[in-house]
Amino acid sequence: MQITPRTEELLVEAVRRVAAREIMLHFRALGAGDIDTKSGPDDLVTTADRAAERGLAAEIATILPDALFVGEESVHADPGLLDRLSAAEFAVIVDPIDGTGNYAAGLTIFGVILAVVAKGETVFGLLYDPVIDDWVLARKGGGAWFAGPGKPPRRLQGRAPRPRAEAQGYVPLSLYKGARRAEAASAITELGRATSLRCSCHEYRQVALGQADFVVSPIAKPWDHAAGCLVVTEAGGRIVSGGVPGYDPRAPEAPVVAYGHAASGKDLLPPALLTL
Repeated sequence: MQITPRTEELLVEAVRRVAAREIMLHFRALGAGDIDTKSGPDDLVTTADRAAERGLAAEIATILPDALFVGEESVHADPGLLDRLSAAEFAVIVDPIDGTGNYAAGLTIFGVILAVVAKGETVFGLLYDPVIDDWVLARKGGGAWFAGPGKPPRRLQGRAPRPRAEAQGYVPLSLYKGARRAEAASAITELGRATSLRCSCHEYRQVALGQADFVVSPIAKPWDHAAGCLVVTEAGGRIVSGGVPGYDPRAPEAPVVAYGHAASGKDLLPPALLTL
């Protein structure tokens, strides 16, 4: 099975339709009964997440009918779905609302993430902003691009590497557990600036757009990282996961580290951020 430029266009349009119908229509209009928790109080899911995933599954089934659909909410309901990803010839991995905590709080930093995986290799990635209705996409070997309605696509090339004391990026301290959180918090004082958007979609976009030097995550779920890792790589950056170059969505290893430029030195980030 091949993915063509026309297929990419259809996927982008499907995401835009579903986002307008199921996400933006309910933004800042959720009731108390529309917000639930999964693994803990900070792991939220809304009725919009579930509706958007159902809508995306239906749309993608008409575009890539033979592809395995792997959505974050589907995996929560059936964890065994992730096991099927390893053997799938073709799969589409989706996070229907990345940054659900922001979305539920009425903050505008959230997005839709979609990755197409062929025999374990991510070949297409999409990071979509429903608020502004623009997107960053990448195709394997075809570069990373910023686009939107009425905007000519602009190829992305990241930013030149900077020394540690000037480096800026994203480290989600809340995802580190126990003593590791204090170690990570101490380590980021060596950097120019380290914060968290609580949204992988926009963090990876910022790196690809040249606005940040790195993203670090101690959790490696494919719906958070498969598309973003391809985008950063195609924009001229590099990925290390579990201490090994690259990112394998079939067997993701943490921590996942995205560098905005392939020439970024190994000493850009403090060692405490590179281990679990």
